[in-house]
Amino acid sequence: MLRYGLTPQLRAAGRDRSWLRTPAPRRRPGLRLLCFPHAGGSAEFFHPWLDHLPDSAELTAVQYPGRGDRADEPVPSHVDDLARPVAEALAGRTGARLVLFGHGMGAAVAFETARLLTARHDPAPAALFVSAHPAPTDSRPHEGRCHDDDPVTRLRHLASEDRGDCAGPGGPPPVPPATVYADLRIAARYRYRPGPPLECPVTALVGIHDTGVTARHAEGWRSCTTGRFTLRAMRGGPFYLVQRRAALVAFLLTSSGGVRSRG
Repeated sequence: MLRYGLTPQLRAAGRDRSWLRTPAPRRRPGLRLLCFPHAGGSAEFFHPWLDHLPDSAELTAVQYPGRGDRADEPVPSHVDDLARPVAEALAGRTGARLVLFGHGMGAAVAFETARLLTARHDPAPAALFVSAHPAPTDSRPHEGRCHDDDPVTRLRHLASEDRGDCAGPGGPPPVPPATVYADLRIAARYRYRPGPPLECPVTALVGIHDTGVTARHAEGWRSCTTGRFTLRAMRGGPFYLVQRRAALVAFLLTSSGGVRSRG
């Protein structure tokens, strides 16, 4: 078994398309922003970001099994089971700088996907942004996103904060509670495996009022790359990315090569 390799069976025809969603394809994007949802999240959660992206930037979001049009598929048990097929789906997608963003559980999936892509350079990630997730090298216990010892409370927390101002007819569809719980177990089981550090810049983002993942918890991401490391605190709590969407997208774009948002 290859620790950083890609399993051949995941190259089956048509399998790649089920993992990635590009709601507004660009003809010749200079930047491809690939977003990984949190536990209980779906690709549709990121659709409102389109309002803040210029034509030169293309939004692609990962659709995990167990939600949306993949509701009839079983949720995998481990982060690796999510990262490997995503890396396979990206194979050969060159021509645009690939920037990865993951929130909560999605940060762990984005990180492991970046490790796979870095190992094969097809395509190599230009930058990685990890949000609301402690450094994977930090084995200390943390409250909130990485534990499922109180799943009922966590489900209520997601239901109240996750959808935010995305709720309503145009917001993301609700994710079944069983799927949310399965996601939380994936997050709780995730463990870092030693390996070569990333080569791309890594930025760790936290909400100033997020007591579950603080700047101290995120500082350890520095050791995960030989490239530039940035720690950024955003106004808000665990789901600052809902209330501060425009500011976050603008920061991601400018930090990824000087691309400006629509405002």
